[in-house]
Amino acid sequence: MIFGIHAVKAVLNSDPARFIEVFVLKGRQDDRLLPVLNELLSLGITVQEAGRKALDDKVEGASHQGIIARVRPAKQYNENDLDAILTVNANPLLLILDGVTDPHNLGACLRNADAAGVAAVIVPKDRAAQLNATASKVACGAAEVMPLVRVTNLARTMRALQDKGVWIVGTAGEATHDVYQSKLTGPLAIVMGAEGDGMRRLTRETCDDLIKIPMAGSVSSLNVSVATGICLFEAVRQRQLV
Repeated sequence: MIFGIHAVKAVLNSDPARFIEVFVLKGRQDDRLLPVLNELLSLGITVQEAGRKALDDKVEGASHQGIIARVRPAKQYNENDLDAILTVNANPLLLILDGVTDPHNLGACLRNADAAGVAAVIVPKDRAAQLNATASKVACGAAEVMPLVRVTNLARTMRALQDKGVWIVGTAGEATHDVYQSKLTGPLAIVMGAEGDGMRRLTRETCDDLIKIPMAGSVSSLNVSVATGICLFEAVRQRQLV
């Protein structure tokens, strides 16, 4: 199940054949929703009207914006797809999430990654949030277009990327220099750790470099999706200057 106007529009734009059926709030015909409904109907996709309680029950009361869709799963990526992803990206920027378990954070990181032009987001198969309806809603459509690569062994995948010339930078509070002092150009993967615990030991040891975000206030850390946005867009800034 996916819900929200952005998520539904993203599937419409990328792969409308995934739609099975769509439910819309009875009586809602506003300017935001009507173009989406017209496009769905023009493609012959089944659209059913439903009351608010029925829609709320389908997504456990989440903010569905009056539209919910049942869709076929998106393409599943694994470590075997990385070669093809790197081949079509001469100067790839990758995001690695080590143990991010909150689907809200996963969705926000996917949205950041899409906005920053990331080629793929890599996560471990275990101890990682699933791409569920909540993550898709928070991602505002990015979940439907951003390759999410689930790998069996994260450290092994990182070493394979290094063998292909990808420089891997991890974020850690104990780093000796900050993100603004680090070189983030060229083929690059940025590693973000789990909420609270940060990167696992083996992940940290596999990184080529460690960086931190300078903190001037009383708090010691940022939400992982906020930190991800800061690091990715510092990389974008540096890469635009090259």
